[in-house]
Amino acid sequence: MADHTHALSFGVAASDYDRFRPRYPEAAVRWALGGLRAGQVVDLAAGTGILTRAVLALGHQVVPVEPDPGMRAQLAVSTPGTTALAGTAEALPLPDSAADAVLVGTAYHWFDREPAHAEIARVLRGGGTFAPLWNIRDDSVDWVAELGRIAHFGDNSASLAGNDHPDFGSAFDPIERREFRHHSTLTPDELRGVVRTRSYWLTATTDDQRRVERELTELLNTHPALAGRDTIELPYRTLVLRARRR
Repeated sequence: MADHTHALSFGVAASDYDRFRPRYPEAAVRWALGGLRAGQVVDLAAGTGILTRAVLALGHQVVPVEPDPGMRAQLAVSTPGTTALAGTAEALPLPDSAADAVLVGTAYHWFDREPAHAEIARVLRGGGTFAPLWNIRDDSVDWVAELGRIAHFGDNSASLAGNDHPDFGSAFDPIERREFRHHSTLTPDELRGVVRTRSYWLTATTDDQRRVERELTELLNTHPALAGRDTIELPYRTLVLRARRR
């Protein structure tokens, strides 16, 4: 992975990550799979298994691959009967042509692309699908934009998930792109939980964490869309990039 410090910071908060991070809409997962029926799917950088469970629910066999031992342990707890393999996008512990599809949930922006593309192409069968997905907060909503400023949500995933992907390398057909809109319904405390699973929070100093807590509390108490509410709808765009293995 391209940035080990931040990419491997999530394991210490694996339980909260699994509890608070948004799920992927079924329509987005189906489109990512490109019409595949009952196939062998690799969930690369599987984390705690949020995307793994979505793919399992559609009737596929799933092999999760995840570098962080804390995340693998949480995946085993959250997804009974499923064990994640230790590995990275650049060094997959799988044989050639082992998969009908490789999916990546909100993690492709951490990869070292050129070696990752080569490895993904190696484990995919001809005609198989590679599809990174991202859940991206809808910053066109003013309070969501302010939340992002407070909690330093301005990471590189949104920009890298946009127009920064001309292709996945010569082994793949041109990229197709779709967006799916949805939302997570959260209590104010659960929104705080979302913030505490972010890489900025997990690697921040105590003073920075206190600042985030203070400003987030002020936002929750004063913004007209949030103040006094028992639940909050946090809007997302799920972006999917998809390409076939040649």
